[in-house]
Amino acid sequence: MRLLDILHLQCVKVPLASTTKKEAINELADLLSQVHGITDPEGLKTAIWQRENARSTGIGYGIAIPHGKVPGLGSLRMAIGIAPQPIDYGSLDKKPVEIIILLVSSAEQTAAHIQALAKISRMLTDEALRTGLKTASSADALHQMVEKYEATVS
Repeated sequence: MRLLDILHLQCVKVPLASTTKKEAINELADLLSQVHGITDPEGLKTAIWQRENARSTGIGYGIAIPHGKVPGLGSLRMAIGIAPQPIDYGSLDKKPVEIIILLVSSAEQTAAHIQALAKISRMLTDEALRTGLKTASSADALHQMVEKYEATVS
């Protein structure tokens, strides 16, 4: 699986309009719902928030990877947003986040969900890429960075 198989350009938001954790997650969930025709956006948000309330998905280095599982969603879905100002997120390292990557899948796709989370985490270990994502000038520029990264690891 390639991340670009689940990340459509229309699901990249640079910059996010949101200034809080809740707004940012909801903004990305609404974007996924609009682009992919998800008929129950509130159910999607509920699933994401159930996971988020169990433990913060702010993993450190200015990154958060909120995620959730929704019955009958079909294939994996991903959205990325870049906050123009760091957002207090309750991250493990106690630092605010700028990169928010939302991943959702159907409840039946546990293996694919875990594989996608691992790929996202591996990609974000690249410090130069993290810096590039945080300073991306547009959704297209960010999408191209992910494409270039994937070309180097394939």
